[in-house]
Amino acid sequence: MAKSLDVEMRADDALEDAGTEPRVYELGFHLDPELPIEEVKKAYQAIRELIEKKGALVAEGEPEKIQLAYTISRQDVSGRRDFDSAYFSWVVYETSAANHAEILAEASAHKKIIRFIDLLTTKDAARHALEMRELSARAPKRAEDAEAVTAVGAELDAALESAVL
Repeated sequence: MAKSLDVEMRADDALEDAGTEPRVYELGFHLDPELPIEEVKKAYQAIRELIEKKGALVAEGEPEKIQLAYTISRQDVSGRRDFDSAYFSWVVYETSAANHAEILAEASAHKKIIRFIDLLTTKDAARHALEMRELSARAPKRAEDAEAVTAVGAELDAALESAVL
């Protein structure tokens, strides 16, 4: 019985500490694709600065324009807007539960963010994601590979024709 009570007390202590102990979160968000690139950078910097003020930045991915897998509709003051593309960005940060709630409230109120997701993660997972993103950025694109193959094929055809003649 005493052992059971001890386990329950440790579980209660762990729950209380969870609110004060810093945790690692990842905030992924889509910015309005119709914004000029300067405004996209300003919006991203505003979110980044808020996170730096409320916690510690772990990793980040600057905004890049992407095609969305599906259309996102959003009701605006001027009416309904549909988005087929967006500037996607993400920031991994470490903060307390209270500061995390403030960051989410700020992201929710931000007019240039059309959608966001916030996940609980780890520093190792964030670093791994950053490494994978850097590797994929350095890897040649398939379209470039196809163009290179076509160019080499054309050179090879020309060389064969001149050798036969």
